[in-house]
Amino acid sequence: MKRRRVLGVLLVVFLTITALFAQGNYEPGKDLVVLYTNDVHCGVSEDLGYEGLVAVKNAELQKTPYVVLVDAGDAIQGEEMGSVSKGEYPVEIMNKAGYAFGAIGNHEFDYGMDRLSQLIDMADIQYLACNIAYTGTKPNPLAKVKPYAIETYGDKKVAFIGVSTPESIAKSTPTYFQEDGKFVFNFSGADPEQFYAVVQKNVDEVRSQGVDYVILLAHLGIDESSAPFRSIDLIQHTSGIDVVLDGHSHSVIPCDVYKNKDGGNVLLSSTGTKLNNIGKLVITSGGDITTSLIGEYPDKDPEMAAFVKEIKGKYEAALSQVIGFTDVDLNIAGANGLRLVRNRETNLGDLCADAYRKVANADIAFVNGGGIRAKISAGDITYGSLIKVHPYGNTLTMVEAKGSEILDALELGSRATQIKAEDGEKSLGEVGGFLQVSGLKYTIDTSVPSSVKLDGNGMFVGVEGALRVKDVMVLNGDAWEPIDPEKTYKLASHNYLIKDAGDGYTMFKDNKLLINEGMLDYQVLITYVVDSLGGKVGDAYKDPQGRITVI
Repeated sequence: MKRRRVLGVLLVVFLTITALFAQGNYEPGKDLVVLYTNDVHCGVSEDLGYEGLVAVKNAELQKTPYVVLVDAGDAIQGEEMGSVSKGEYPVEIMNKAGYAFGAIGNHEFDYGMDRLSQLIDMADIQYLACNIAYTGTKPNPLAKVKPYAIETYGDKKVAFIGVSTPESIAKSTPTYFQEDGKFVFNFSGADPEQFYAVVQKNVDEVRSQGVDYVILLAHLGIDESSAPFRSIDLIQHTSGIDVVLDGHSHSVIPCDVYKNKDGGNVLLSSTGTKLNNIGKLVITSGGDITTSLIGEYPDKDPEMAAFVKEIKGKYEAALSQVIGFTDVDLNIAGANGLRLVRNRETNLGDLCADAYRKVANADIAFVNGGGIRAKISAGDITYGSLIKVHPYGNTLTMVEAKGSEILDALELGSRATQIKAEDGEKSLGEVGGFLQVSGLKYTIDTSVPSSVKLDGNGMFVGVEGALRVKDVMVLNGDAWEPIDPEKTYKLASHNYLIKDAGDGYTMFKDNKLLINEGMLDYQVLITYVVDSLGGKVGDAYKDPQGRITVI
């Protein structure tokens, strides 16, 4: 086994001293450079863009022939480019960039298993996931996904192992992982010890084949809500890993060092999101390992820039069509730019929920905050701007739901809410399943700890203690009345939440369907803005309307 030393690199160096970008003490023809991205979410031209990434790649190839490009998941979904093509356009761009290996993020599943299988066939990238097991009876749509890949770069034998978050089931669409109502895809998430053991087994397996370095392409993240399946949890419960290149939490980590279970050092790095940064892992001929982030780069690759422009030209004409106007900014964040839609009511959340309720003629409507992805600035509302709000292509669904089920849903969505929405640097108590509502108002008492119980896949089981959601009122005509736990209400949302138990909402999936996957989510918004609001969003939506009170 080769000698290796892990060397931390400070963020300030690589984000402010641009002269150091693409520099390095290389021994020509011997050092290995791994360029990495994560959570691009179709942000193909944002910040550095893929044209900047390819320029960095080409510059590194001038110094060493051993340059490999990898991704840690969530690349093909998140903006209209992905929605319009169901992931194909981002895959074409990644092929052009020359990606070699990639992890499967939870949002790679968002177009369904059959579509993911097609995208895997289209992709030049070798997708990796060591902890996804299929137990169904049909052809495995992920049959071409490998647990790991081993490559030799000069005198270095390197293993890349893929790890996908066990949260994928709840944070994509749960029914995609089922056949005939039963889960047939397992992410080793029922027991964290099993999860660690599966990864360790693959590490041991590649080590037995004489690899010098083990690099994990992980889509796990470091958010507290993802414990015990965070990348830092995995590091602390395994050995034999040199570097974890991480995604999922959109964290900016130039180089953190954690101890593995044997006391050895493991590097952890993550680039943020939407190509805010490009990650650069260097393994020198002497065995030194460093990770760093490139936050600026002066050059763009013209060939890649032209290719991205060509792809964007295929759909931009349709997206620019004006369908309405808004007098006010419709927000998902506060004045300081910190996201609020996953822990507080927002005016865009009100609009989206109202659209579902009005279009479906429902009593109550829910929209998960994690499904509201972009603001709409005051001015023209275009087709493309509404796809950015709802990029997933979910469909309008309505069920009959008892008041008790609605109360359970509010408890689940409010389980992480804190008295403060943010601390000045980051949002607090966020969950993607936080509910924006229409036809309903309620109070979250943060002094009451959540007593929601989840299973090993993050799915709702029940509420086993005191309730933190109080004073729940339902709009009846023009008057508010207390919710009746025994009464049946018409509840509208989308298939992800109601039918597919997305974000863990299991309480509705067996309910009587009144609308079974109707119009697309952004078409719901278009219909509401055009037909109900006459094409104009006015001052009624200037501010959140007081539907959710946090005390």
